[in-house]
Amino acid sequence: MAIDTGGTFTDCVWWERGRLRIKKVFSTPSDASQAIALAVEEMAPGRLTLLHGTTVGTNTLLQRKGARVALVTTAGFEDALEIGRQNRPKLYDLFFDRVAPLVPSRLRFGLKERVASNGEILEALAPQELAALAKRIRRMHPQAVAICLLFSFANPRHEQMAAKSLASLGVPLSISHKILPEFREYERTSTVVANAYLQPVMQQYLENLEKRLSAASYAARGRTPRIFVMQSSGGIAALSAAAREPVRTILSGPAGGVVGAAAMAGRSGFDRIISFDMGGTSTDVALVEGKTRTRAHSEIAGLPVGVPMLDIHTVGAGGGSIARFDAAGALRVGPESAGADPGPICYGRGSQPTVTDANLLLGRLPADRFLGGEFLLDLARTRRIVTQWLKKNKSPLTREQFAAGILRVVNATMERAIRVVSVERGYDPRQFALVAFGGAGGLHACELAEALGIPRVVVPALPGALSAFGILASDVVKDCSRSLLWRVQHRKLPFPHLNEEFAKLRTTAESNLRAEGWRGAIRHQYAVDMRYRGQGYELNVPFSRRMVEAFEREHQRRYGYGYSDREIELVTLRLRAVIRPPRQEFSSAIRPDSRFVKTPAVSEPATIFFGGHKTSAVIHARQSLLPGKRYSGPAVITEYSATTVAPPGKRFWVDGSGNLIVEIAP
Repeated sequence: MAIDTGGTFTDCVWWERGRLRIKKVFSTPSDASQAIALAVEEMAPGRLTLLHGTTVGTNTLLQRKGARVALVTTAGFEDALEIGRQNRPKLYDLFFDRVAPLVPSRLRFGLKERVASNGEILEALAPQELAALAKRIRRMHPQAVAICLLFSFANPRHEQMAAKSLASLGVPLSISHKILPEFREYERTSTVVANAYLQPVMQQYLENLEKRLSAASYAARGRTPRIFVMQSSGGIAALSAAAREPVRTILSGPAGGVVGAAAMAGRSGFDRIISFDMGGTSTDVALVEGKTRTRAHSEIAGLPVGVPMLDIHTVGAGGGSIARFDAAGALRVGPESAGADPGPICYGRGSQPTVTDANLLLGRLPADRFLGGEFLLDLARTRRIVTQWLKKNKSPLTREQFAAGILRVVNATMERAIRVVSVERGYDPRQFALVAFGGAGGLHACELAEALGIPRVVVPALPGALSAFGILASDVVKDCSRSLLWRVQHRKLPFPHLNEEFAKLRTTAESNLRAEGWRGAIRHQYAVDMRYRGQGYELNVPFSRRMVEAFEREHQRRYGYGYSDREIELVTLRLRAVIRPPRQEFSSAIRPDSRFVKTPAVSEPATIFFGGHKTSAVIHARQSLLPGKRYSGPAVITEYSATTVAPPGKRFWVDGSGNLIVEIAP
């Protein structure tokens, strides 16, 4: 079973008698493991292997509710974490404040030691220095310790000594040469500190989850559940690995969505896609060209993180995003969200208008077909409270005008997000298909595709739980890297030395996988970060004998120019070790699960607002659509996990793989 915990819903996907089943339950923000245990209890499996996508890491960083961390670094570099790169993200904002570091100055400690960039020890670390440091840190009562010494990726000797000495503190240790053996001290320090900041929180959460599942009635006969966690890189990790390096799980759930989107779209022949995952709190977009790609450096909650993550861009726009008027009277939507508690107005407890309420008021979200009719949306309450809210804010808009304005604003936010991963990176969105999923993705996808010139929208089977499906379909992954900074003379690569270095990474990855209990054949993927000499940032290309040409092509595509006479540098080697675990493969079409659907599979007339005007439309139950038959919009296609809107003049059909295709431009 795969479970993805979101801000509003917790999505469950599992195999049962050869069929793929799904179930959505409301999330429990105070303790996410509670909703998971309730869902698992309802499914009552016999022997459980749980693959989990979690937002614990992301929420902990966003809310600044992590551990009290002590940082140990090279003397003189205690403030590097706060100084950062001295860049100014908002160049013309005179009142801009930098994001505060996770470790305050009083908890940053320097060691008198020095290692050169080539690994040579310039100043040896004295044992008495370590003993004194341990006493100083103990008095501060930290909950975790991050150790990041200068150039430890070239020679980890001093970090190993520090870790051995500080083990007596009895708190989790995050050691940089194990987590991120790469150059750029600020980014490496930030990553290791983030890991330490998350460790106690993630360990406690995973322990609670394990206890809840072990105490469930199905486990009474001694069937202990096996739990694995989704990584931001798009692969599964053992529970112990996730607890040890939680920084690798920050984009756990969204990564599952990208994997699932690529897998489902590929079944319909689309290998160039833009994934569009709109949930209750946020929207995640990513571009996939053939296969999913990771990036080595990201920024989460304003903090640099250097572990591999799928290249996902997130904005605060979801079904629960709250609408408001600012001081100048302009309509704003998000990033604040009503979440699962109290939720949108139509859920029965909320009091502030949201995107979901707007879709309901415009007829795009049928009140009696939400979650297959299992949960009824309160249209009368929504109309009443929105009318009162508009009067309170002295707005001249009608309910429908206000709702249409909400959709225009939130669509503009999501359109900008799609441009970030496509146009701004040298890709033409007209050459891609938009894969829409999440509970709200299908409601907005067609209008976004039309605005961007995207010719096709693909709404996969099980769209509201595609992230959980992606987790279920993911491989076991172990990422390893090492910075080298070698120059390429006359475009000739030092292949013997590169093969030796990759062999070391391969040995490390394989030993870690076997130590975690994984069995099976291991596939290795090799890549290198490269740059022209003098540049400050790199491009990642697959390792091959023609990777210099590949780098120059990618540089030309990304930036529009290249240098034929400038030296090239090999900066960082990257290895991805992959094991494909045994699982059921799906070969036929995946059909939407009707187990929890209470509404009949019929089509019925409806009235929907498009372009400020009422329009006659048809509401279709997705399970009633005949494969291959062409239908015309305006229409609303409902199913258990999501709703899709096809605007007037658009054609749509269900293909042989069970995916819903909407043709935007012929």
